Amino acid sequence: MKTEAWLFGGVACFFGGSAALYGVWSQDETGTVVLVVACAMAALVAFFCLIQYRRRGSRAQDRTEAEVVDAAGPVAFFPDESGWPIVTALGFAVTASGVVFGLWLFLIGLGILARGVCGMVFQYAHR
Repeated sequence: MKTEAWLFGGVACFFGGSAALYGVWSQDETGTVVLVVACAMAALVAFFCLIQYRRRGSRAQDRTEAEVVDAAGPVAFFPDESGWPIVTALGFAVTASGVVFGLWLFLIGLGILARGVCGMVFQYAHR
């Protein structure tokens, strides 16, 4: 994961530099915000990859002298069926409808959305 962390770190630096130059030269707020968000998203992925590298160490793919057999074994954990993506989608739909119809519906949708996201995040916490 070290290579991926460096790759996405470079992407984050590129978008950060692009955002700074674009913001100064164009004076356009929307484009600058989009570039800052792209920088933040790439930095988040780079941070995740770096934490996984520090937690688990180098993989066989990270070593140049590794053989194919070194990567053998269980691949990962694949979760069972879950209803939380449906709850999250419903919460997002109600929240988006609340933008049109009123604050009361927006807040209800935000509650449903928060419950769906928390359900997805913590459903395998005891595994």
